[in-house]
Parts: sequence; structure tokens; C-alpha cells
Amino acid sequence: MTTEPKTPSETTGDARWMALALAEAGRAAEAGEVPVGAVLVKDGQVIATGRNSPVAQHDPSAHAEINALRAGAAALGNYRLDGCELFVTLEPCAMCAGAMLHSRLARVVFGAADPKTGAAGSVLDLFAEPRLNHRTQVQGGVLAAECSAVLQQFFQQRRETAREQAEPLRDDALRTPAERFDALGDYAFEPHYIQDLPALNGWRLHYVDEGARDGQTACSVCLHGPGEWGYFFRHFAGMPGLRTLVPDLIGFGKSDKPKREAAHRLEWHCQVLIEWLDRIAPAPVVLVHSAAATGLAALLQGARPGLFAAVLLAPEGGEQVGDAWRAPFPDRGYQAALRALGPLASSSGPSAAQAALLAGQVRSAMGYSAP
Repeated sequence: MTTEPKTPSETTGDARWMALALAEAGRAAEAGEVPVGAVLVKDGQVIATGRNSPVAQHDPSAHAEINALRAGAAALGNYRLDGCELFVTLEPCAMCAGAMLHSRLARVVFGAADPKTGAAGSVLDLFAEPRLNHRTQVQGGVLAAECSAVLQQFFQQRRETAREQAEPLRDDALRTPAERFDALGDYAFEPHYIQDLPALNGWRLHYVDEGARDGQTACSVCLHGPGEWGYFFRHFAGMPGLRTLVPDLIGFGKSDKPKREAAHRLEWHCQVLIEWLDRIAPAPVVLVHSAAATGLAALLQGARPGLFAAVLLAPEGGEQVGDAWRAPFPDRGYQAALRALGPLASSSGPSAAQAALLAGQVRSAMGYSAP
């Protein structure tokens, strides 16, 4: 990558201009465009700004950098932008890099690298091509974390929107907004959903699926009880050497929440879990359950006696969980399962140390040695 060393004054100034480019990226996101922003600077003054707008303009060339270059050339009355610096939140693609070289920019500064289309060193480096007759300095990595976060959030929201459209919510249920769980930093597991099981009746079940799915790894199914949700197993999910499946019962956690209390019967929850296990779980598995889930665990054992290599009671640590148990239930409308099966639990689930010991028990029950 054609990156030049920076002086301390350049570092401070670069961050200032990149912050302005980030503001442009935010405006692009608000308009539904991929959030990339750019700022053109000359002699310490902003000459022009640009943000992604190919969707709105029906123009595949309307990248943030191109829009900034066009506006800057118009402002200066010259297609040559000698002495100008361009700050952009994402590494330029080949199209934009070529335009920058043609405009004779003195310097290009970008935030996040683009491993798919970046033309400043990630995929190719047009700025280092010796056969081109102009040299433009390039500096990458300025406010890289902030620039990456804007893009990641945008695409995460887009995936969630696509999922919501593909997995519609029944009129007789509620779905807890995703932001209710954002503050739970110790439960940042990739969500998985299933909606087409016969017993689900169109409601959507959420579950965590962490660890290798190679058939050579010990597998545990972790079952929470009434008043709890998958957060109970936050320290256990992702333990090394295990595949860990943690469903949220319908009405709890990130699963859909039927409004009617009559929907919530342990026998029905058991049938949902049986169909879910038949769909995704290998055999045999170790069933790990909280004390509150003892009754449901017994129903599962009776329904699928050959599925479980062992059944283990999860220990409960003394941690304070604060409002974590309340996160799935913004108001009374979401709480039909609590009214039907019991109030919020006070247990905190196994601590990190207890989870490590429990993982060893699971591996031992399955005949696996420590990882």
C-alpha cells in the first residue's frame, strides 16, 4: 500500500477531516445509501463534500469520492485538483482511484480498508502503479474503527430488515426490538431463527448455535425455564470444544411473544423443542438445564429418551444480572408467558468458572477429552 508516514500535526488534522467525512457517511445511511462519505480539502479549507448516492441518482458512478471530486472541480473551475487532499471513510475502488489520479490529487486519506474492492492496497494498488504518470500519496487507517462501525451497523440493519420481511410476525404476537438487547455485551452471539416447524404455528423461535458443527464435537442443548431466557447460559455458550445450542422458548428472549396466555403450556413448548431438535441437533446430545427448567427437561426426556447422552443441572452463580431478565419484555403486552408460567427469575446462571467446569462434564459425558 502506498502509505506515507504521518507527522503528529497531520494525524490531528486527518482525524478532523475524517470526522466530517463520517458525518457525510451518516447522511448517506439516512438516505438508504451505503454509508460512505468524502471531504475535499485544500490549504486547510473544505472545498467540497460528497456521499454515496448511486441509488438516488440511478448512477453507478455516484460514489462519495466521485461526487466530491465533481463538486470540487466545479467550485475551483478546473478539472485538475492540484494541491487538494481527499478524505474518504472507505478505501477507494478502482473507479474512484482512477478518477483521483486523473484529477492530480496531492493526497488521499481513507478510513476503513475494503478487502473486496479496495484499490489502494487491499485488492490492488493503483496508486503504486509505476507506469502511471502521477504520484498521489495515500494514507489509510484514519478513524478506521469508527468508519468500519458505520458500515457494519448499516449492513446489520439491512440483514435484519430482510429477515423480518422473510419471517413475518403474526398479528397475535409481538417481537422484541433488537435494540433492547444491545446493552448486553456478554450476550453478543449470532442470532439464528426458525419459523417453519409445524408446532410453531408461524411464530419465530430464536436460538444460539455456537461451536463447530463437524459431528466430531461434543454437543449440548441448554434449556432455560419459565421466567428466564437464553441469557442464563451466556458464559457457557461458546466454550471451547463444544457445540452449544441455546433456544429461547416462545414468549421469552428473542423469540416471538404470543399475546394470549393460553398459548403457553409446557407440553406445547416441549413439542416445539422436539421438532426443533429433530431438525438441527445431532444425536446423542447432552441436555443442560436450569433448575427452573426441571419440569420441561423431564418432559423432553420422556419424549426423546434415546436422544440425550446425559442430563445435567446447570449451577447458578451469584452474579447480578440487573435488567437483563427484563430486556425481552418492554411492557405488559410482551409478558403473556410470564403471566402463564411464572414471574421473572432471580437466578443468574452459571458463572464463567462454573461454565468451564460444566463444559468439562459435558465433554466427559460424551466421551470427549479436554480441548
